[in-house]
Amino acid sequence: MWKIIALIYRRALLFGLAGGLLYFIVDYGIFYLALGSRNVMGADTFWFLLWLSMSYGITNFVWIYLALDHDKRLFEWIFLIVIAWVSIGLISQNFGQSFRQISIARGTGYHGFMALILLVGYVIIIFKNLQSSDKNRISIPRLLLIGIGVQFAWEASLLLTGIRPTGWQPIIINSLLETNLGLPYLYFIHKAISRNKALDSKEVPEHLALEQTT
Repeated sequence: MWKIIALIYRRALLFGLAGGLLYFIVDYGIFYLALGSRNVMGADTFWFLLWLSMSYGITNFVWIYLALDHDKRLFEWIFLIVIAWVSIGLISQNFGQSFRQISIARGTGYHGFMALILLVGYVIIIFKNLQSSDKNRISIPRLLLIGIGVQFAWEASLLLTGIRPTGWQPIIINSLLETNLGLPYLYFIHKAISRNKALDSKEVPEHLALEQTT
């Protein structure tokens, strides 16, 4: 059974690992080293940001991949991710008292660059839709739902567990911008990956091949 699950979801996991590495490059390489906008107190910056980036990078990108893939078990995967985010944050408040406290902070002066990336991505989608038939149009509301939904769930879990400062502005701006800016590009990456799905259908049992490609 585990072999079958691994065959079906291995691309989602690889997508998540790539996302975690991308987050680490951005967090450590750009925000910390290049811009100096990341500040970590109570832990080694490199290893902490590696752990942080991989943890929420993998979950975010797996969620995005499965949503773009129209996975039949998407609700279960989303629920697992969200309940884990909230539960781990609350559990740490009761069982993590004996461990060293870690504080992190970052600036937001780069939001203008993020907005530019978001604008370019969705303009590409819009122009592609204007040149396509109704059948081949990309669903912009669906991309927005995925991009905003993933980040909102992440921000809300941080807010509920007392990790993110209170206030409406961070959760609204981050949800609209931070993950959503990548959805147009991730859509095209996922589409390119999906072209090779027929190869995987030869590796799984015949009765599961149809389920995998839906």
